[in-house]
Amino acid sequence: MTAPLLLAALLTLHAPGPRSYPCVEDVREPRPVLEADDALRTLYQSGRSYDDFLASADQRVELWHANTARSEDIDADLVRRARAVGGTWRLLAVAVASCSDSVSTIPYLARLAALVDGLDMRIVDSRAGRTVMEAHPTPDGRPATPTVVLLDSEWDEAGCFIERPHALQSWILENPDGIAPGEMVARKMVWYAEDAGRRTVEAIVEAMEAAAAGDVVCR
Repeated sequence: MTAPLLLAALLTLHAPGPRSYPCVEDVREPRPVLEADDALRTLYQSGRSYDDFLASADQRVELWHANTARSEDIDADLVRRARAVGGTWRLLAVAVASCSDSVSTIPYLARLAALVDGLDMRIVDSRAGRTVMEAHPTPDGRPATPTVVLLDSEWDEAGCFIERPHALQSWILENPDGIAPGEMVARKMVWYAEDAGRRTVEAIVEAMEAAAAGDVVCR
């Protein structure tokens, strides 16, 4: 497919439709309150595997499966770096199937977890994970999905990834009024398609490397 046709296909695939696709579910019931010291462990253990999450996805289904397939081409050097960290790590991901940022990032993190011994991932929805989201707001102060918390072998928080890769987040925040919302979404999704999960995986690998060195990287 030629470049113009590929771009047209991406814009058509990702253009906003008549339905709303929120990145945070409408919370109408009281959300769980996690007060115990092992709250993150409890929440993680209540989560679903990526395979279960994918099987239950009822929105953006084609894109979830397409990005899952594309994740097979994950950057080998990033996988090597993650493996070199060693130890036991877990990714607690707050994600919803309807979210354009979730569908563009979570499949690649799932692939990383599948390829790295000692790394696992579980997914909770935005109702169960609301406290986690509120504790890790975006740079402009929003709780958002995906929010991914890196947990160490003691179930302590060791890093995080919030909503979207830093480069993309910075570009969006720097252009709050210059681009129409529909065009912003289309351009964002083209960026994600071209990046193919690399910046997302890189962010988590960097967080793992930092955590192993005793630092916390959260962005």
